[in-house]
Amino acid sequence: MTERVLFRERQHFRQIWLWLLLLAIALISWLGAVQQVVLGMPFGANPGPDWMVVLIALVFGTAFPLFFVVLALQVEVRGDGLHYRFFPFHLRYRRIGWNEMSAYAPVSYSPLSTYGGWGIRWGAGGKAYNVAGNLGVRFCLADGRKILFGSADPSGFAEAVYMASGIGADPSGVCDNAHRPPV
Repeated sequence: MTERVLFRERQHFRQIWLWLLLLAIALISWLGAVQQVVLGMPFGANPGPDWMVVLIALVFGTAFPLFFVVLALQVEVRGDGLHYRFFPFHLRYRRIGWNEMSAYAPVSYSPLSTYGGWGIRWGAGGKAYNVAGNLGVRFCLADGRKILFGSADPSGFAEAVYMASGIGADPSGVCDNAHRPPV
């Protein structure tokens, strides 16, 4: 039986600076391959063999940018819990059941100083899944773990969690004193 989805968010890496960097790397890779393999002029002061130049162009000029095209954080709030995956690292959704959660709160955070960047990160604030921005929802689990999910709509995300779980948001946003009596 499929649970009804109360909230769904899919985020991709769409930062301009990232795509300019990826484009520059891809362009240099392919220009080097064309210069050395097609035009017969060595690329660089100490050129590698043609097969290596082509391999580098395929990896950094094609595979790496395609990886960032398919990379996506997907979050769903359903009646039985929070379902998430960071594709292609997680091929199937992972679930945090409502009975595993002690508190949650919409938060503003610093991806760089708190978690060291974007993606799947570990830092002082626990584990984070984020792709852009500085807004999200932090979940405090009954076992003491903290997990943050970046979100473009943290209020809608938190409201859906409340509707599905019946657990109110922690107004402090910290979750340090979060506890839930055993059921």
